[in-house]
Amino acid sequence: MCSRRGGEWSGLRQAWHYAPGKEHLFWQGSTAVRSRRGLAWREDTDDLAIEQAVSELVGLRREVGAWINQFSAEQARTPTLEDASAADPELLLSLGRLATSQARSAAAALAGTNDELDKERFPAAALPPSLSSSAGAEAALRSGSRLLVERLRGKLILAPLTRGGNVPFRRLCADFGAEATMSEMAFARFLIKDHPQERARLRRADNEHLYGVQFATNNIGEGVRAAELAAASGAAWVDLNCGCPIHEATKRGLGAALLRSPRKLARLVAGIAAGSPLPLTVKVRTGTSGGKVNVAENVAALHAAGAAAVTVHGRTAEQRYKRAADWRAVAGVAAAGSGPVIGNGDILTHYEARWRLDQSGCVAVMTGRGALIKPWLFQEYAEGRTLDPDARERVGIYRRLVGHMKAYFGDDARGRGKAFYFLPWHFDFLVRYRPLPETIFGEGALERPLIGRREDAADDSLPLLERLLRCGSKDAHAEIAAVLWDAASDAEAASQLERLADGCLASWEAAARGAEAEEDAAAEG
Repeated sequence: MCSRRGGEWSGLRQAWHYAPGKEHLFWQGSTAVRSRRGLAWREDTDDLAIEQAVSELVGLRREVGAWINQFSAEQARTPTLEDASAADPELLLSLGRLATSQARSAAAALAGTNDELDKERFPAAALPPSLSSSAGAEAALRSGSRLLVERLRGKLILAPLTRGGNVPFRRLCADFGAEATMSEMAFARFLIKDHPQERARLRRADNEHLYGVQFATNNIGEGVRAAELAAASGAAWVDLNCGCPIHEATKRGLGAALLRSPRKLARLVAGIAAGSPLPLTVKVRTGTSGGKVNVAENVAALHAAGAAAVTVHGRTAEQRYKRAADWRAVAGVAAAGSGPVIGNGDILTHYEARWRLDQSGCVAVMTGRGALIKPWLFQEYAEGRTLDPDARERVGIYRRLVGHMKAYFGDDARGRGKAFYFLPWHFDFLVRYRPLPETIFGEGALERPLIGRREDAADDSLPLLERLLRCGSKDAHAEIAAVLWDAASDAEAASQLERLADGCLASWEAAARGAEAEEDAAAEG
């Protein structure tokens, strides 16, 4: 189906198509390259992927053609974009993608490779001008953005989490009802260079049905290519990170460093949004520091540039997590009305999530550390009640996470080695769980977020297992992880953890108190 030219396959670079039930478009053929003559594949490209891409593109064009013919016969005129939108917003999305230069280039490349294939399988008729202008692509972008916002509306979204946003943990959150989840941030430059660690961030669990991929870049071309890869992985949208405060990102001019120039950031977002096959959201902080809070200017510019929505984390980059999130600033941006806003910061309980959503004017809210502490938060939010699992029930939940890690990394020595980069680390957050019923803690939670509460875990009145699951010692976390990995059942794990606590807990609690005192002294200094 493709002819050899200079040691390469000549053919489609991108075949856009609508995937029924997934509300997104994606492309096939992962080793595509540009050439002076147009579009080509390297020799190592999978022929089957090309065949499937062509079949899907042809099918989409035929479906669109059938609708055009039916409309023209019934209405005695050529349909417009407004007609397509009235018929089905998803049809408008498909039409817009077919109208893009990528789709037209793909059709031209295919038409020149095999006359018989072209005649038999690829309809010669082009889209009418009313459906194929540049406005078609713009309408598709707007339609896709509106569809995404409606799908996210009212939801508690799992935030991108450095290290914590691994596939097994996101799968656990989805087990507990997380309806919208996001990948860990990937560096777009390394992603498009096929770096294994970055490519792994594109993977999603089977139960993640509304999944977004976040990447960091300051280059339009990198952003578009990263969005294409995200679309191929099954993502429903992509997100540009403009809030990461870590030096690894900001030294490259990425993350929160992008907040310094709203005009430059808007140009970046406009370029990525125009070329992305998926709706683009942007995640920002209120500014780089207390003296440089420019969130209102940034958010307005981002919406005007084509961002489907903007997530506002109510802290500056300089603050990191040292102060409570400023939800007044979040609400102020949402009230400005430039476009949809998602609120983020300090959500630990279902009632905090609901209050923030209701009082901020945001279309949705996002949680990060709250989910790391209690992955069942999403079920609480959906059901409007506090679950409060006891120690043995939590052992079962943590063993479910272990099961997901074994399934993903492998249940052998190599898989264990990979999983243990994550599993003990998760207990830095899981041990912070405390029951927080609304009747007792609800009042005042908006003024003083509950995620900032600190309690001494070494309460001698509590059962040993409960104390162990609250212990802040990293040595304890490593031992807990080992027991959970090796145990054959929840009951066996609980019994082994109780024996472990009986022998080691006192020294671990003392070490944890000492480390906490050192942290407090350093903060005061």
